[in-house]
Amino acid sequence: MYSAIVFLPLAGFLIAGLFGRQMGARPAELITTGLLFLSAIFSWIVFVEVGLGHQPVTVPVLGNWITSGALKIDWALRIDTLTAVMLVVVTSVSSLVHLYSIGYMHEDPSRSRFFAYLSLFTFAMLMLVTADNLVQMFFGWEGVGLASYLLIGFWYEKPSANAAAMKAFVVNRIGDFGFALGIFLVFMLTNSVAFDQVFAAAPGLADKPIHIFGLNADAMTVACLLLFMGAMGKSAQFLLHTWLPDAMEGPTPVSALIHAATMVTAGVFMVARLSPLFEQAPAALAVVTIVGATTAFFAATVGLVQNDIKRVIAYSTCSQLGYMFVALGLGAYSVGIFHLFTHAFFKALLFLGAGSVIHAMHHEQDMRNMGGLRKEIPFTFWMMTIGTLALTGFPFTAGYYSKDAIIEAAFAGSAHSSAALYGFLMTVIAAGFTSFYSWRLVFMTFFGERGANAVHDEHHAHGHEDHGHEHAPHESPLVMLVPLSLLAFGALFAGLVFNGAFIGHGVEEFWKKSLYTGASNHILHEMHAIPHVVAYVPFVMMVLGFALAYYMYIVSPGTPKAIARQNPLMYRFLLNKWYFDELYDFLFVRPAFWLGRLFWKGGDGKIIDGLGPDGISARVVDVTNRVVKLQTGYVYHYAFAMLIGLAAIITWYMLGGVR
Repeated sequence: MYSAIVFLPLAGFLIAGLFGRQMGARPAELITTGLLFLSAIFSWIVFVEVGLGHQPVTVPVLGNWITSGALKIDWALRIDTLTAVMLVVVTSVSSLVHLYSIGYMHEDPSRSRFFAYLSLFTFAMLMLVTADNLVQMFFGWEGVGLASYLLIGFWYEKPSANAAAMKAFVVNRIGDFGFALGIFLVFMLTNSVAFDQVFAAAPGLADKPIHIFGLNADAMTVACLLLFMGAMGKSAQFLLHTWLPDAMEGPTPVSALIHAATMVTAGVFMVARLSPLFEQAPAALAVVTIVGATTAFFAATVGLVQNDIKRVIAYSTCSQLGYMFVALGLGAYSVGIFHLFTHAFFKALLFLGAGSVIHAMHHEQDMRNMGGLRKEIPFTFWMMTIGTLALTGFPFTAGYYSKDAIIEAAFAGSAHSSAALYGFLMTVIAAGFTSFYSWRLVFMTFFGERGANAVHDEHHAHGHEDHGHEHAPHESPLVMLVPLSLLAFGALFAGLVFNGAFIGHGVEEFWKKSLYTGASNHILHEMHAIPHVVAYVPFVMMVLGFALAYYMYIVSPGTPKAIARQNPLMYRFLLNKWYFDELYDFLFVRPAFWLGRLFWKGGDGKIIDGLGPDGISARVVDVTNRVVKLQTGYVYHYAFAMLIGLAAIITWYMLGGVR
């Protein structure tokens, strides 16, 4: 059953990818979706057996993969509670995205290719979360990167989609380079890449120095920072986040899959899986907290002013990932994974709900061209409202239990860590911003008058043909609404049902040492000792954000424009995403192009080709052009040449040829 969970999506990819054209789009859709649902059912069985039950952890070895000297890598599946949680998240969301895509992509002529890519993406993610060693994890890690490139650039006839896919690929390679170096260093320190051996050796590596760049540094700190660099790229953390909003160029189901349950959560999973290593590097954990807190704040500020419905939700994802890393950096690994678990439901719900809105609006994505849709697509409206309530942390929804727990953990850790205090302040502020931009999205989309703030901006054009607005908005088909209702159920009740197991009194029995629970880790106990007033802070921020959004977009709709006119610099700064794209273009892209052009035109063209093959061939042509001129066709010219040659031979014999 364990192998079936992983390899059923691969079978779907091979069937749809190799035979999609022959069998047609409908069989490809049904086969890939059916296999994903089967994988999801098996995943829930494993979750009950391994996580909620008392079954021993089983690691079936599929065979030896690599053996080279001291390096021995077995291809194995590590099935513990952490894996079981990720299996449920990945397969559940992916299967619902497959089902939703049957309706959303029904007009696309390349549906079989799309479903093949979705299944490949899911297989790569499952390989990542079931990895038993760092190299196997890296295999799944790169597979997810490849599949995301294919999906983001699915509409390859659009230059913007190609550029977005390339950007995601390149930015992730930067992080992956750090991840690879981290794996090399871990192998150098422990002589193994298998998790069991690495974790067993980790306590003995505390405070061990390593000589690097002429300096003596803490080996575990360097290794963990390199590993975290990989997580920053994959999970779109601050400085390596620029690929994530551009990834919205892909179809909306891709956005839900990438930004809810799979690619962006890979970095969170990796840090949680390697928690025994990070516990030996307190400085690295502080960096994780600071980067996560900065990301939560930064992405929330940018989300305040975005007008593309998918980009607002994308920056929300970026911000929520920052929350998860704050929890991991504090040592509250189970809290971070709990938020990953709940976030998958309500964020997938929001993305697929946005897709339903886009479908109803005939591929319009600019919220300024929307409004008043709650009466025309009421089911989608209520689904989006449920997702928004969960995201903002409304009491007893999924986000209330997990996001508030992160803020409480940050406050608990602030007594003995300035990084935790920074994390607490940033996450509290981000909670207010999250509530504002989430309700702003709901009010701009579903309330007011349609087109009251209408603009005509080609930048927001969708990948499909523009079918215009000659038809009234309409509710999506049932095949798209059923996944929304199932995700809404998770967004409402996942926190309530699993709170006790993930972060409550049953935490140790549930996780069964799949996360670090050493004697030095007291953060979960400290969380329950914080003042009661702190627990109400996220709720107050949520209410303030809602009230401000309600006033600005319902009571006084002219206020946002007035504020933007009064603060043009700040508005432009946020609208242009802190100008990171422009900064990176100036610092890295343009110099890289200049250097490449220099080596191409100057080095390769002028020096190598000029002095090498092109130069030699040019000299040969010059010589032959001159020799050709001797062939005039006149007999007396040839007789004269023969006479000159005869005279030259006689002269040579007379003067030096014969002694």
